[in-house]
Amino acid sequence: MTLRSAILGAPGAGKGTQAQRVCERLHLAHLSTGDLLRSAVAAGTAAGKQAKSHMDAGRLVPDDVVFRVLFERLDRSTGGFLLDGFPRNRAQAEELDRRLASQRVALDVVVDIEVPDSRLAARLTGRRSCGSCGRSFHLEFFPPAVADVCDDCGGALKHRADDTLAVVGQRLAVYHEQTAPLVDYYERAGILVRVDGDQDVERVTAEVLDALQNDVPERA
Repeated sequence: MTLRSAILGAPGAGKGTQAQRVCERLHLAHLSTGDLLRSAVAAGTAAGKQAKSHMDAGRLVPDDVVFRVLFERLDRSTGGFLLDGFPRNRAQAEELDRRLASQRVALDVVVDIEVPDSRLAARLTGRRSCGSCGRSFHLEFFPPAVADVCDDCGGALKHRADDTLAVVGQRLAVYHEQTAPLVDYYERAGILVRVDGDQDVERVTAEVLDALQNDVPERA
């Protein structure tokens, strides 16, 4: 079976890390809309040029342009894929279903990585980056050898402006309002598998792999 899948999770849940890990192991195309948009811009495609005009102006790229970029990539794909960071709301999910149905295919499974908000806040506010070389650290998961000092270049580590508790709280609120309802949408469709993301990275990977390989649910 050619596996068509998606991964959901709040900011800090680790969905990007898990998507990369499982795609390498299952030989799936890792389809991150952010990466796809940047690639389309770099390649100068028609959709990429449209996306660039919005990105350069600091605006969100409209859904119709995102779908053009996504399906340009899917049209070139001959194997399975894992969507990462998309869809972000129910309207996008419904449009994705329609477009896949027009090709007589559908998503097989959607994995939701669940982590309590308190742990998400700790993960996001614990990130630090070097002001000199840009290397990233985390106070809990990947701390520097010397506090506030980069292991590579000795530069000072900084707390990113978008990782303050107030900003993190706002990001989580937006997620719960716009993206969390997708869990119910895909659960009703009978293709959702929940994974506990508040455990060791390797254990989470094992459970996501199991969900994608063995726990593909029957559609409602």
